[in-house]
Order: sequence, then C-alpha cells, then structure tokens
Amino acid sequence: MINDPSITALVPMRHYSERVPGKNFRTFAGQPLYHCIIKTLLDCPEVTQICIDTDSSTIIEDAQTHFPNVRILLRPEHLRSGMTPMNKVLMNTVENVDAEYYLQTHSTNPLLKSETISKAINTFLQSRNHDSLFSVTRLQVRLFDKNHNSINHDPKILQRTQDLPPVYEENSNLYIFAREVLKNYSNRIGENPFLFEIPRNEAWDIDEEIDYIIAEAMMKNREMNPTGA
Repeated sequence: MINDPSITALVPMRHYSERVPGKNFRTFAGQPLYHCIIKTLLDCPEVTQICIDTDSSTIIEDAQTHFPNVRILLRPEHLRSGMTPMNKVLMNTVENVDAEYYLQTHSTNPLLKSETISKAINTFLQSRNHDSLFSVTRLQVRLFDKNHNSINHDPKILQRTQDLPPVYEENSNLYIFAREVLKNYSNRIGENPFLFEIPRNEAWDIDEEIDYIIAEAMMKNREMNPTGA
C-alpha cells in the first residue's frame, strides 16, 4: 500500500451525445449535469486532482468559470468520434496527466456520493491482491438468454428472487487503475479487478432520456429528503 498516493479523477465528456442531446451540460436539478459529479469529486479528500477531458468549448468555458482548480484537457481531433473506444481516450489522458492511480467516472452519474467514492478508493488501496477496481450493481432476478435458457436459476424451482445467487452488472460509475494496467491490457479493468458494489439508488447512469428523467426526480427527492436517499 502506498502512503498518500496521488489520485487523479478523470471525467471524459464529449460535446455531442447521440441519445440524449447535450446531456453533459444540460440543466439537471437546477445546474448543468456535469456540475454534480465535479462537486462530488471535490468533496473527496482522497482525490488530489480532477481532470476534465473534453472537446466542448461550452464545457471548457463553464468549467473555467465555476471550477478554476479543475484541470481541462482538450481532446485531440482523432479521438472525438462517438465510435472511439473509451480506453483509447483514457490512454491519451494518462499520457498527459501524471498520477499514481486514476479514478474514472462520468458526468452521467449524478447520484454517486462522495463517501462512496472515498470508500472505493480506500478499499482499493487496502487490497493487495487486486490490480484495478470497477463498480457494479447487484442483480437478483431471474435471467434468461435469447434462446430462453435460464442463466442463474432452475425454472422448475420457483425460488425467491432474494435467494438467487447474485450476478453483477458493470454500472460504469467508477473505475480505479494505474497507468500500467491501462497500457498492459488496453483496458481500465486489469487481470484481477475488485468488484465494488454500489447501491442502485446511487448507480443510475444516464444513457437514455428516461434515465435522465428518473435520475433528476431522484436527485430532487434527495435534496428534499437528504436523510432518505
């Protein structure tokens, strides 16, 4: 375990988004969506630097005004396509931003809490056997493949869902890794990752319009009932 390692939080954001237009800077619960995760990261004492990787002049100008201590990295032209794999974007970022470890999250994870991020960082740093960490959501539902074959249960036995063996969904909220992991595997997930479980009410990822509507309603409810969510 490294004492007080430098941890840079990476928040990649494209200007254009296909399924939810302009979602990264669209108004969400009274503020641009990306403000939520930046404020959350600023409240994490373990995070030593925050870096926004973007091609958006809108985000750059707004971030310089509201978050002057956040570093901004202009994404190169050849990495701006929506078809560019995220791992290639991250490789460019880590080559330009030095740190012992990197924590990647998204602007589309507005419900993620700072204490959850801190717990993930400390869990990873205290684990000697894992080379990376990514966040997951527990699923205990009856699953089938496209051929109607059961995946995690016996259809002949109507077992209670809470008694089913859990499976885990990668929820895209958190990834922690070192530069070497990304370089060696061309992936932010290494050979022996730690699966870090996040409660469903924090792990909502805005991918479609319905996600935006639900997440915003949950955020407003949290603001009205801060001890309840």
